[in-house]
Order: sequence, then C-alpha cells, then structure tokens
Amino acid sequence: MTIRVLVAKVGLDGHDRGIKVVARLLRDAGMEVVYTGLFQTPETVAIAAIQEDVDVVGLSMLSGAHLTLAPMVVEALRAKGSDIPVVVGGIVPNNDLEDMRAAGVAAVFGPGASADEMVASINQVVSQTRA
Repeated sequence: MTIRVLVAKVGLDGHDRGIKVVARLLRDAGMEVVYTGLFQTPETVAIAAIQEDVDVVGLSMLSGAHLTLAPMVVEALRAKGSDIPVVVGGIVPNNDLEDMRAAGVAAVFGPGASADEMVASINQVVSQTRA
C-alpha cells in the first residue's frame, strides 16, 4: 500500500527549498506527496491531512517556532479525532528533541538527515500506526 504524506510549512517561515527537495525524494521513494504550500496554520494542516486521507504529516520548521507550532498541529489533528502521526524536519536543537516527542511528534529530522533515514523512519512510523 502506497504511503500518503502531506508536507507543510506552518507559520511565517517562507523558506521552502528544503521542503520541495524532501517532497521530491519522498515521491521518488514511491510515496504519494501532497504539498500544502507556505504560511499554513495548524488548523489548515489538520483539515488538509484528514481530507487528503494521508498516513503521515511532515512539517518543515526553520523559524525556531517548532516547540509551539508542531504541538499545535498534533493537537489540531487529535481534536478532530485523527491519529495521523506528525514528523518534523528542519532546524531543531538536540535539547528540544525530548520536548518534541513529549508533544506527540513521531520523528524529527535535523540538518544532514539522509534521504534513506527519512524514508525508513516514515515507513516505520506509518507501519506502527497501521498495526
């Protein structure tokens, strides 16, 4: 079964080169990718993820707002009765990893994460959710 991934930029971060590269590498790995574009709110991401029936949400966070916005996306999904996992890529200091996991983020990919690492991790997160 093909994995469907929604990738999104939440908040005012306008840097989108990385998310476009990640979207392409996930597509090249056989996943279906939905890209919502820049300047999304946690609510619009949750709605789009549910409407698109995705298996995982991937957020690109370069603005330093990861401890605020990523948990808000998780909360918006859960408030709508969805257990879609959320993964985050971007600039996330190691000191914040535990807080991100405690907030419900399933995986975090920092600078230098390889395509193979991201694909394998997303496959693992989705297989745990489908089990």
